[in-house]
Amino acid sequence: MSKAALPGFRDFYPAEFAERALIFRAWREVARRYAFVEYDGPPLEPLELYTKKSGDEIVGQLYNFTDKGGREISLRPEMTPSLARMVGARANALRKPVRWFSIPQLFRYERQQRGRLREHFQLNVDIIGEADVTADAELLAAAIDIMAELGLGPADVRARVSDRRLLHAILLSLGAAEEQVNAYYGVIDKFERQPRELSHEKMTSLGMSDANVARLFTHLGPTSVQSLRESFPDAAVLEQLDGIARYLGYLDRLGVGEWVVLDLTIVRGLAYYTGIVFELFDAKGELRAICGGGRYDNLLGALGGQDLPALGFGMGDVVLGELLRERGLMTPPSHTAEFWVAAENAERLPEVMEAARALRDAGGSVEYALRSQQLQKQKKAAQSAGAGYFVTLGEGPGSIASIQSLTAASAPSGIESATTIDALCQLLASRTSSESD
Repeated sequence: MSKAALPGFRDFYPAEFAERALIFRAWREVARRYAFVEYDGPPLEPLELYTKKSGDEIVGQLYNFTDKGGREISLRPEMTPSLARMVGARANALRKPVRWFSIPQLFRYERQQRGRLREHFQLNVDIIGEADVTADAELLAAAIDIMAELGLGPADVRARVSDRRLLHAILLSLGAAEEQVNAYYGVIDKFERQPRELSHEKMTSLGMSDANVARLFTHLGPTSVQSLRESFPDAAVLEQLDGIARYLGYLDRLGVGEWVVLDLTIVRGLAYYTGIVFELFDAKGELRAICGGGRYDNLLGALGGQDLPALGFGMGDVVLGELLRERGLMTPPSHTAEFWVAAENAERLPEVMEAARALRDAGGSVEYALRSQQLQKQKKAAQSAGAGYFVTLGEGPGSIASIQSLTAASAPSGIESATTIDALCQLLASRTSSESD
């Protein structure tokens, strides 16, 4: 029997699970601050839910099979179709805008590479029922605040934003045919990953003149609203730039403007995006995108639900975890015991259990030897387990002979001078009370 997980899958030993929990806590805390509420759906869905959105070609990337009832089903590769199904089922009863988030485990049968496995956990945050760019700004601000919550800053992460409606207007102003716009999107989406000469050749083959390709290329990358206004005075372009300017202004008001760069190469490969799109990257450009999303106003209706404006993003744990490790920020809090309770006399194990129970009821994390051992051996076990304090019971009922600090962990003042279990419990209870306040 193999001792390793399947290729592309992960075992989460306690240390790895603690790292995952650190990310999840940041996700949930920022989602709470932005008043998003958590939901979930089944890990198995009808295969049709994904082929209807992405076409039959997606089947090659899925873990799909026929179940015992003869149904064609798949492990979920993404959450948006489930979200659309769930919202569609109760659309009339839901308060608008819907502000939901989820942390599903997703599965795709893909070639493994750095930052991409065959399973991962992903934060999905969506706003449904609001068409204004205020919602777009709110969504991106939430994604950026997660970076800040994890200790990252604008020097570590950049949010690159664009708008498909703006790019569409620019392409038409440069002579692109309407039916060729999606093909131009495909070239621009790969602009940073292929030689510029090849991108130029592909665009001219679609019908754009050399001069206009050159004009476009000067703005593929970090740009500004003002430079775009000067280069493309077309009325349709200027209208879209007004919306982008308002969006960027809202991001400033939300306190995240310094993280944001306007970048027309951000197209997002999925065809269902209809407006503002964005991706978060590490500033050094060494990793895959940390997060990506945007507006998908037509998707819910296309999947058979109520036609509502919608936008959202997905943020996976794999690339984010790599970035945090590289920056020395993957430091989850220790979950070892605060107290190890012991007694000199091996026959006093029942008293040790009673003391452990009292300390646990007061909010402490407690471990003790589950079988009779010499005191010195118990102390070595406590040190090996990373316990904070070694508590030795005294001779009288509930008395403490000594409390010895084994680590530099902070604790309520007075712990080491406590002489009874009751006194120690009172200290722990007062700490728990102050933390809840």
